[in-house]
Amino acid sequence: MTPIPTISTERLTLRAPEQRDFPGFAAFFASERSKFVGGPVPAEQSWRMLAVELGHWQLRGYGRWAVEETATGRFAGIIGLWNPEGWPEPEIGWDLMDGFEGKGYATEAARAARDYAYDVLGWPTAISLVAPGNDGSRRVAQRLGATQDGLFTHERFGTLEIWRHPAPSELSDGGMEAYA
Repeated sequence: MTPIPTISTERLTLRAPEQRDFPGFAAFFASERSKFVGGPVPAEQSWRMLAVELGHWQLRGYGRWAVEETATGRFAGIIGLWNPEGWPEPEIGWDLMDGFEGKGYATEAARAARDYAYDVLGWPTAISLVAPGNDGSRRVAQRLGATQDGLFTHERFGTLEIWRHPAPSELSDGGMEAYA
């Protein structure tokens, strides 16, 4: 079993996904908010999708974390490193649960995930895939310093924008110091 590290940021805790996250995860994937990432889907299918998140850690040695507000313990999203079969290259991806948008959480958690990818895993680069029309995700990519770098056509999701993150040498934030 690949151990899933816990990362702390100023306001968030990035930790292993757990069964207790399922109600929020299922509600997100049942809603129209999930239309850019494979939803809406019924609870049975979203449970399988949550299991895939854990399986990705085992198969790749990295993955996406469950994100919770540290102060409240509330499940806020699933954010992190993603590279399933059929992806063009390793990605930093984010899905925020309803009610957690507009607080900067996606940017904060994605920055921590990117720092982990660069500082711990040694990634030389990373992308984020953004569906056309997903203006919120596009803004997060821009806040992270990513620039549009072409298009990718996925067999199920269609045409996606590739947003290239700055290389580790181009970042001035010095990386994360909060790995556990």
